[in-house]
Amino acid sequence: MNTPGIIAESAAYIKSLQRADGSIPWIDRGIWDAWNHGESVMGLAIAGNQADALRGLDCLIERQNADGGFTGDLGASVPLDDDNRRLVPGTPEEARDTNFTGYVAVTVLRSLLAMKAADKVERYWPMVERAVEFVLRHQGPAGDIVWRGLDEGDSLEEIDSLRAGNASLYKSIECALLLARAMDEDRPHWAEARRAIGATLRENDARFDRFGIDRRRYAMDWYYPVLAGVLPQETGRARLYARWNEFVEAGLGCRCVTDEPWVTAAETAELALACLAAGKRDEARSLLENLEPLRAADGGYWMGWQFAESVVWPYERPSWTAGAMIMALDALEGLTPGSNLLIRTIVPELTSQPARPDGAGLPAFLFD
Repeated sequence: MNTPGIIAESAAYIKSLQRADGSIPWIDRGIWDAWNHGESVMGLAIAGNQADALRGLDCLIERQNADGGFTGDLGASVPLDDDNRRLVPGTPEEARDTNFTGYVAVTVLRSLLAMKAADKVERYWPMVERAVEFVLRHQGPAGDIVWRGLDEGDSLEEIDSLRAGNASLYKSIECALLLARAMDEDRPHWAEARRAIGATLRENDARFDRFGIDRRRYAMDWYYPVLAGVLPQETGRARLYARWNEFVEAGLGCRCVTDEPWVTAAETAELALACLAAGKRDEARSLLENLEPLRAADGGYWMGWQFAESVVWPYERPSWTAGAMIMALDALEGLTPGSNLLIRTIVPELTSQPARPDGAGLPAFLFD
């Protein structure tokens, strides 16, 4: 793989989609949410496009709701055209997704590390603090966090919680704790909330299927607890090995769901990150190499490959797919400061102030 070339071209593609206000939609025709915007911003930061990455971070400040959440489009509600090939954005449903909101902590920390811009933490800290507090208002007594913000009359027990989303929030709160350290702030209730999420994922996994929806068919539910560091490394490896042949199509990549002949670039890149977290470096490299046929001439990546029909499907190149690929390549090769952030557990559970042998601020090893 020509890693530097892939990163530069993928970042150029993301930049081509960025709008004047700094927002980065899924595709040129629209669809925006804070999580996928964040994937793209981190890709720009890793590639060295500092001005564009900072515009993306500033866009998040502007789009944050007064209660700390973010309202975004529900990509799953966007229909395909009559040919079943391309997305038709139109007016998708919207939601205040808790995982998407919490992910701004990852976006801010990963971006600032890549740009060696720790001096800018203060600018984005209030946004992160409000976002985390929004998320934690949606944590129930069992420890899990429901997937969306409450509407009037809702109760937490009436709303589903997602396994992959909670695993992602586990990592997001870790990043928020690191940002709190940089601000010389202590947030023990954040650490306790993170501990409760981890305990639920490890010890009460059925909690995430309580509405009768079996999500074991989804790749994200399989690998995200590994990627997010919820599980010890040896346990994470065992989890990946146990279902590897169900999800991984040899030579092609990772299926989005077990029962469809469809490998997707973003899931494959994220699985590569999970492999790195589990110490499976060779498997991670192989997965990323498998994505070469999905790389388009403009630097974007096609969303997926329907291998039963041998067609690209859908016929879209989402910004966040390119961002996920950039982050996976960076983690594999260790190209920028903070490249290990997503694949290494830095803050032990119940630790609200990470050890600071190097003094105040972010740990020095994150900049190695």
